Amino acid sequence: MADRADLLQGTLDLLILKTLVLAPLHGWGISKRLRQLSDDVLEVGQGSLYPALYRLEDKGWIRAEWGTSPEGRRAKFYTLTAHGKRQFAAERSQWRLFSAAVEHILGAT
Repeated sequence: MADRADLLQGTLDLLILKTLVLAPLHGWGISKRLRQLSDDVLEVGQGSLYPALYRLEDKGWIRAEWGTSPEGRRAKFYTLTAHGKRQFAAERSQWRLFSAAVEHILGAT
């Protein structure tokens, strides 16, 4: 399991944006979705998740609205904005270039 401190800020932002492309979620739901989608490899704690959510909200990439969670609790639900959708597409392209370059280097003999 990857240590949450090992998640770089930009990578965490990209992963959060991806979860919100799929559907609006509250904080715990985002953390749970990331764990599920990574087959339990990535766990993002509150100490990393919420500062990232606030940062993304400040940038205008996501917006938050109060609602009720499936468990019946009051929670902030995060939704991707139009600007966030464009940013996600750009970040995903950059990530693919970066990861391909790293793979190329690791495969060098």
